[in-house]
Amino acid sequence: MFAAHGSTGQNRFMSKTTRQYGRWSSPLTPATVAAGRRIDGVAFDSDGATLVWLEGRSGQGVLVVDDGSGDAPRDLTAQHSVRAEVGYGGGDFTVHGGTAYFVVHRTGRLFAQSLSGGTATPITPAFGSASSPCVSADGRFVVYVHTDDETDRIAVADTDGVHWPAILASGHDFFMQPRLSPDGTRLAFIAWDHPNMPWDGTTLYVADLDTSGPLPTASTPRAVAGGDQIAIFQPEFTTDSSRLLYVSDESGWGRLACRDLQTDDVQWLTEDDVEFGTPAWAQDMRTYAVCGDGQSVVAVGSRQGFHSAVRIELVSGEHSIVEPLADLTDISQIAAAPSGSRVAVIGSSAVQTPRVVCCETSQGTSRIVARATGETLSPDGLSSPEAITWESAGGEMAHGLFYPPASETFDGTGLPPVIAMIHGGPTSQSRAGWKADVQYFATRGWAVLQVNYRGSTGYGRDYMLKLRGNWGICDVEDSISGVRHLVDTQQVDPDRRVIMGGSAGGFTVLQVMAHHPDEFTAGVNLYGVANQFHLASDTHKFESRYTDTMIGPLPETASLYHERSPGFHAEKIRRPIAVFQGDIDRVVPRQQSDDVVAALRRTGTPHVYHLYEGEGHGWRKQETIDHFYRAVESFLEQHVLMQ
Repeated sequence: MFAAHGSTGQNRFMSKTTRQYGRWSSPLTPATVAAGRRIDGVAFDSDGATLVWLEGRSGQGVLVVDDGSGDAPRDLTAQHSVRAEVGYGGGDFTVHGGTAYFVVHRTGRLFAQSLSGGTATPITPAFGSASSPCVSADGRFVVYVHTDDETDRIAVADTDGVHWPAILASGHDFFMQPRLSPDGTRLAFIAWDHPNMPWDGTTLYVADLDTSGPLPTASTPRAVAGGDQIAIFQPEFTTDSSRLLYVSDESGWGRLACRDLQTDDVQWLTEDDVEFGTPAWAQDMRTYAVCGDGQSVVAVGSRQGFHSAVRIELVSGEHSIVEPLADLTDISQIAAAPSGSRVAVIGSSAVQTPRVVCCETSQGTSRIVARATGETLSPDGLSSPEAITWESAGGEMAHGLFYPPASETFDGTGLPPVIAMIHGGPTSQSRAGWKADVQYFATRGWAVLQVNYRGSTGYGRDYMLKLRGNWGICDVEDSISGVRHLVDTQQVDPDRRVIMGGSAGGFTVLQVMAHHPDEFTAGVNLYGVANQFHLASDTHKFESRYTDTMIGPLPETASLYHERSPGFHAEKIRRPIAVFQGDIDRVVPRQQSDDVVAALRRTGTPHVYHLYEGEGHGWRKQETIDHFYRAVESFLEQHVLMQ
């Protein structure tokens, strides 16, 4: 049922114009990439017909409404930019009773606005930051995650904004995914403490609610699952409020559990070897939804980087593929209508840009509600990935996704140049959905390897834990060995090898180029971590203890921090490198890139440095994205293709 996908068998040996690999003209231009919209969330209103989603348009977050009438979707919040900013964001909005509840960027406040239009009004005070709103079934109050002065909590406000908010749960370093039972009697949430990250160990709590007053009060929360060495993800109540579902990796894989709240009996709905969880880098991430019929769950399983959606019957545990979603290989933010078996997802594939898809799972039908792009690209001219595995250091196996060059017009001679793309995190995964950066280069005649090095997620907890204490080791070894594997199997040009990555992936780029200076022809570093000491002391609260497990605690392991801070070793970089940085990045401040570039200038190493005003940890503005792709292409032309 969850067989790993592979290449679609596209024919690369058709009669085509011959042109050097890497210099093919492509229908995917910098402007078309920059013009694409992000789709960051989707939710049903309580009427079961109205669907709302969040679009990122350059630097603006806009809620869009489809009322199911057949009329064109319409913008709801054009006067506000919707974006929550607890940690890395997420949990931007919810919908209930004909009203959208959302966080306005840079205010941190929850606002309410009728889906029919009108003025948005704040319902929480102007202090701290809110995220992950969840409205009670009767529409009286909304619970949410709140952080202020680095203190996190679960708070509650009335939906009219009349009363000062109250605290329902506190006492932990972090909270996420608050959920209210449909009958209004219980609150569930996940919490954890430093030095853990949410994929290391979290605890699922349930508290009883007294809703007799103007705002509810909560009993002392009871821990029902998880712990310091077990990660719990996404609690959801069943429609009758008697059971609580969640994802737990206690077996070594993220499996879906269903707990009876009276007896504490647990029914496991999925088996090992398929991952139903995902690292909770952002608030309110969702990999499954309880259908409104109360009889089934639609869940997204991951195997070797490819996603599949399954419908699971709660009584029998029977699984069946959701056929209308079968062509999607990356599915996120699944939401269920409050009645029936309808779900909506954000989905894509390697050759299909993201869409909002609404699916009637019982009928096997679906419709496309929104598209991230105009979808003018032919799938036949795009590259489809193959899941590959290779032997790395010490005989251990590493994983990745390999994309061959693709074009309907061109073919190359010899072997293609290769770009090893290193994902961020580092606890994350490159998945087989739409990747504009991959297709941008693959359609120009580059081969691309997305490296899911040891420490990546999606391959079980043991594989993820291999990076503990080994950040800067396993990721480096697997990136090098992955490209060597492609060279040894004569799939890529041994003399034109590029390594590229952002954030933690940029750190790997810098580590490889400083400590293995002859492995790659050139490197591309996007806001990469260059100083682990600064990362531990200057980054935001969410990641401030991340390096405790990835490298070691300070000050005991200070020598390791120095060894794995490429900013101290940047003078060893000999091959050309391009550095890109946002000037308001609070995760990896610009000083880290400034220091690397200063060392490159001292040694005369060929490099380019682009600093983008008003950009943080990643690009949002269209003009930035457009410039970035043009700059990278120019850099590679000069330092790789012309060599």
